[in-house]
Amino acid sequence: MADVRWQFDDGTEWMVVSRAENGDYQLTFDGRVRFRVSPDGLQIVSPADSGESQETLDALYFNQVLPLALSRRGKLVLHASCVEAGADSLAFVGRSGRGKSTLAASFAKNSYRFLTDDGLQVDQSGDGFNVQPSRASIRLWPDSRDAVLTLGHKTAPPVEYTSKSRFLADESLAYCDEPRRMRVVYLLGEGTASAPTIALVRASEAMVELVRHSFLLDIEEREALTLHFALLSRLVSEVKVFRLDYPRDYACLPAVRKAVVDHMTSI
Repeated sequence: MADVRWQFDDGTEWMVVSRAENGDYQLTFDGRVRFRVSPDGLQIVSPADSGESQETLDALYFNQVLPLALSRRGKLVLHASCVEAGADSLAFVGRSGRGKSTLAASFAKNSYRFLTDDGLQVDQSGDGFNVQPSRASIRLWPDSRDAVLTLGHKTAPPVEYTSKSRFLADESLAYCDEPRRMRVVYLLGEGTASAPTIALVRASEAMVELVRHSFLLDIEEREALTLHFALLSRLVSEVKVFRLDYPRDYACLPAVRKAVVDHMTSI
């Protein structure tokens, strides 16, 4: 396996995935922090002398390393946030900066408990797919924090590699700690719409988009890719996928919530 280099949208290198001599996957962040993941994804080790704070190591572990390791265990994990809708859930899928966490926080502040703000694990069940809850917190950029949350909301200690803050769930930022059946997936658009718009996505297009937004530790291992594609194929055949676009204006969030809730209850 050749080194795989992950970059931010501005071209800055963020993470490098390589293989060690013993077959472990080695994850290097910002040229400093390294994790080793066993080929089966069951063991994750971080060196004791990394020089990073425990909060930073925990953030990298839960937000990046664990979702990638789960892909080696045959799990389906998407770059998506998710909120509860009755006994079901709805997911918002998109790349960084598209508003996944902001939407999760906005819904959670308005009586729709969140399950995750990213790294959404989806498990097959007898009657479809279930979303598993993750950490009871939401990470937000400063402008999203100011627009969505009240002043003084409790935060976790800061981490070195991002200006995002991690806001802990409480009565005002409601969290769901139980699996919920996946009802619908919304792919987040470019933000060019003048008002909230929702359009059905064909299964073939939905498949491509979900592959693009999947956590995959090894993109060359054929058996794992075959399983991954099979899971996604079943998902898009059983769960409807729509494209959601809306103006990237915080004042529009109430209209977005209403459009999504009205749409979800109509399908």
